[in-house]
Amino acid sequence: MSLFERRHFLKRGLVFLAATPLLNACGFKLRTAQPMPFKTIAITPEHGGGVAAELSRYFSDILLPVAPGADGVLPEVILDITQELRDKIVMGLNTSGQVREYQLRLRVFFKLRTPLGRELIAQTELEQSREISFNESVVLAKESEEALLYRDMQTDIAQQLLRRLAAAKLNAVAP
Repeated sequence: MSLFERRHFLKRGLVFLAATPLLNACGFKLRTAQPMPFKTIAITPEHGGGVAAELSRYFSDILLPVAPGADGVLPEVILDITQELRDKIVMGLNTSGQVREYQLRLRVFFKLRTPLGRELIAQTELEQSREISFNESVVLAKESEEALLYRDMQTDIAQQLLRRLAAAKLNAVAP
């Protein structure tokens, strides 16, 4: 590296270091885990669809079974994932009537309650959709793309659900 390149590199580094405090001053903050208003949670179905599994991984350190174990401890709240529906809707056809575009849709219905049955969040639906083109000459690639899009929608819905759980009222959670 030449002397000129080193100076240029050092100047860029100094500019970056000087700009770092400005990011903090403008309110920039990296995303962190959201604080939840409960200490323990149960998720039903325990071995359910993709969103339930993703939330189970997120809450792995505070996850309890719905029924009390040998120690008799109940979860503070129970998240019921009542339905997880995947739809594939034809959106476009070519002139010969072959499918050219689909809309993929993932809908999740959930509610949050206490072990005694008091509803904290009423039955709610979260929905995500994505559009995908279709070409019969690359069916395997399109199937793989479809699976990735469903996984992406699953992650988005799980994040939306986490925000809703974080917004649950503290006083409403106490039994």
